[in-house]
Amino acid sequence: MDYRYSIIQEEVPIMSRPASSSAALPIAYVALRILIVLNWLMGAAILALLVVLPNEQWIMAAFKLSPSPDTDRLIVGLRAVAGLGLVGIPLNYVVLERLVAIVETVRAGDPFVAANAARLQAIAWALLALQLLSLVIHAIAKAVSSPAHPLHLDAGFSINGWLAVLLTFVLARVFAEGTLMREDLEGTV
Repeated sequence: MDYRYSIIQEEVPIMSRPASSSAALPIAYVALRILIVLNWLMGAAILALLVVLPNEQWIMAAFKLSPSPDTDRLIVGLRAVAGLGLVGIPLNYVVLERLVAIVETVRAGDPFVAANAARLQAIAWALLALQLLSLVIHAIAKAVSSPAHPLHLDAGFSINGWLAVLLTFVLARVFAEGTLMREDLEGTV
């Protein structure tokens, strides 16, 4: 069996690392599972709005719009935004499902594995796509908004979102390098 020395100079077998006992991990696991369900429910709601309720009168009533030349353009823009919202559902799923897998490896006591580096890389790409999607949604909202019918959506450039993308790409690389260093260390011990 392979052994490492801890700080207090006792031999600790590598293969028998205890699983993490943090109370945050079960909470994170449950919260992520709930978010996955809510994500799919949101997708179903958006799809229902696009397919079941495409009635222009209903949209005008829901958004308290008065008939005007800008109304048609606004309704088309809202439908386009809803369609792009559907694109965000699988992207959110990529992030959430990979986070669940990472939490499971942390709970098992072995988070620094190549699979987690790949998961973080996939999360980073999904976050990048979500940021680009937000920019497109903002552009649509700006294009269809008018003084008579202003459209204010919480979309567009987010410094925190872009920092999260960069941080996740860097963290993926750190995990990849850490995995290689761990494999090298295990090979020399």
